[in-house]
Amino acid sequence: MPIAFHAQSQTFHLFNPFVSYIFKRLPSGHLGQLYYGKALRDRPDFDRLFETAPRSMSVCYFEDDSAYSLEHIKQEYASYGTGDMHLPALDVCAPDGSRLLDLQYQDHCIVPGKPSIEGLPSTYTEQAGEATTLTVTLADSLAGVTVTLFYTIFEQLPAIARHAEIRYTGPDTLRIKRAMSLCLDLPDCNYEMLELTGAWARERHVTTRPLVEGVQAVYSLRGCSSHHFNPFLALKRPDCGESAGEVYGFSLVYSGNFLAQADVDPYHVTRITMGIHPQNFSWILKTGEMFPTPETVMVYSDQGLNGMSQAYHQLYRTRLARGYWRDRVRPVLLNNWEATYFDFDEDKLLTLAAKAKELGIELFVLDDGWFTHRSNDFAGLGDWEVDTAKLPDGLRGFGEKLNAMGLQFGLWIEPEMVNPGTQMWNEHPDWVLHQRGRRPQPSRHQYVLDYSNPEVVDHLYHHFEKLLGNVPVSYIKWDMNRSISDAFSCVSAPCRQGEVLHRYILGVYRLYQLLTDRFPQILFESCASGGARFDPGMLYYAPQCWTSDDTDAVERLKIQYGTSFVYPVSSMGAHVAAVPNHQLGRITSMNTRANVAFFGAFGYELDLTQLSPCDQEQVARHIEFFKQHRQLLQFGTFWRLQSPFTHNEAAWMTVAPDRSTALVGDYLILQQVNAGYRRIRLAGLAPDRLYRVTPLASGAEPCGHSYTAGGDELMQAGIVTTGDDQMQHDGDFVSRLYWLEAVTE
Repeated sequence: MPIAFHAQSQTFHLFNPFVSYIFKRLPSGHLGQLYYGKALRDRPDFDRLFETAPRSMSVCYFEDDSAYSLEHIKQEYASYGTGDMHLPALDVCAPDGSRLLDLQYQDHCIVPGKPSIEGLPSTYTEQAGEATTLTVTLADSLAGVTVTLFYTIFEQLPAIARHAEIRYTGPDTLRIKRAMSLCLDLPDCNYEMLELTGAWARERHVTTRPLVEGVQAVYSLRGCSSHHFNPFLALKRPDCGESAGEVYGFSLVYSGNFLAQADVDPYHVTRITMGIHPQNFSWILKTGEMFPTPETVMVYSDQGLNGMSQAYHQLYRTRLARGYWRDRVRPVLLNNWEATYFDFDEDKLLTLAAKAKELGIELFVLDDGWFTHRSNDFAGLGDWEVDTAKLPDGLRGFGEKLNAMGLQFGLWIEPEMVNPGTQMWNEHPDWVLHQRGRRPQPSRHQYVLDYSNPEVVDHLYHHFEKLLGNVPVSYIKWDMNRSISDAFSCVSAPCRQGEVLHRYILGVYRLYQLLTDRFPQILFESCASGGARFDPGMLYYAPQCWTSDDTDAVERLKIQYGTSFVYPVSSMGAHVAAVPNHQLGRITSMNTRANVAFFGAFGYELDLTQLSPCDQEQVARHIEFFKQHRQLLQFGTFWRLQSPFTHNEAAWMTVAPDRSTALVGDYLILQQVNAGYRRIRLAGLAPDRLYRVTPLASGAEPCGHSYTAGGDELMQAGIVTTGDDQMQHDGDFVSRLYWLEAVTE
């Protein structure tokens, strides 16, 4: 069993071959953190790792022990009221106004498997032996508060999932002001904090900064996880790179407002907290009620950033994503948005679909504009009635025509929004998040529905259940195109307004759950103006996400590179778009556009009928190539090789589980006159095997000479790319793929 409890020393040790996590019950009854890192052999006690010392001005827990201060003891779930002056994990307000808590050990339990979290997405197990869960209950009898801490360690991964459940047993009500999913005190601050930051169309760029004394944090107050910051941070040692070194990852399985912070004190202890952002948050518990926090997944790696990422990829792809599509390769799609925008009719769409089928596309996605009054952004959202002027036979008739061509039918919806002037807007003004008497703030000419109101969620479920039940839909793109600025519910009591934003996300999760239960074979792809809600919470319901609205291949190198720090390739919607690019005007070859998009859930977003015969031929070859290799591309082990954030080129690769095949993507961004030598050191191969290396120019078309080399040579000496005429002389934004296949001598 990978969790040991040593009764004499009151020590808990969570361990597997990769990681150890050790804490104990302290003499005061609190929980003290002893160690988190590379796996250690289990021992009856680790008491020598307990540290404390007398500090001036510190508040001491015991009258006769000037060194025992909870301000300077590394804790598991800190609160205010016991002498700890740091930002706490839990902050509550009792009926008498008290904010004081003294949470002490009450009991614990160790069970096989992993429990779910009520109303929230979380990782899971399919067999009890895949993981073991420890629950530790802390209690403050005077406050009537109990906190149960959940720790799940996975057998075959360096991953530990954590969350907390707060229960109130006192009289009247308790108000939760702050409830973090985890609190972790690390003994030093010799780390760089790595985060994924950006904005619309440049999401999840990689940013690093050294830790310093004080608070450094990423967060969202936009009602969603946001384009600007992802609910993730990592602490890496300064010498940690992609393939070597220590790193700790923290990823929150949540899609709403969040806070992820590192708080370094003057003695260089680093406290990591992560959870729902306390700004604009409060939650009332009546006697007997319980509040669960979202789950945080911690990953430790001594194999560099790739080691951390691969653990997240495996866990999130196989034990966070669920359902019919979890382990299935995804269809090659064509989305009509950049081909037509709002300007289409059925004939135009069917002509486009016929060309898509001819070139090998499997799924045709009808994006925005299919419902009444929707010829621009100003109208239509909320009513969801098909526009028969555009689709005279309705969605059912259009879908059946696609099916008759041999295409699957996909559909865009934006169920969280409403436009003024629609029937829903006129009949249910209180279904919009706003305060009566105050004008709500517009964004994209639309307003946010109050998903904290169960009546709204029920209405939308019944509407879409009826719509989708009568249409041969195989795929849904669920969009969300604005931030929440007016977090006030007309149906909630004044004392409950601090719950609105969290209840909103719970409502989104509930609608997803209802629809995925009703239509288990529909492939859902989440979207939020591109990547504003690309987070683990969404992956629980939708196994892939619209990675970004940026469709430029060169820009996508950074976006996909950064996204891969946490999220598997199979989750990244990645499309070939038209040139000149609609956002940048950049012209990039069809070959490079495809070579970037191959490493994701592959598809197209352009007017195929406007392509030259040569480009159409290329598209057909690319699609054929992707179909041949999509199992490897979507579910292989992904390795980042060269960062576009620090180099004039980018490189990555994916390797089959048995290491028999691999595909390398090499991308040169800007040409240089009289450039130096170039080579790419590979990763993840079998060092004792020989591989045939074949350069590929366009789809399956070889270019240059194939050769054989040992896995050890390819990883240590690399692939020499110097002298590749196309890579050196065919202008900017060029790329090459390398196909590797194990051979015998």
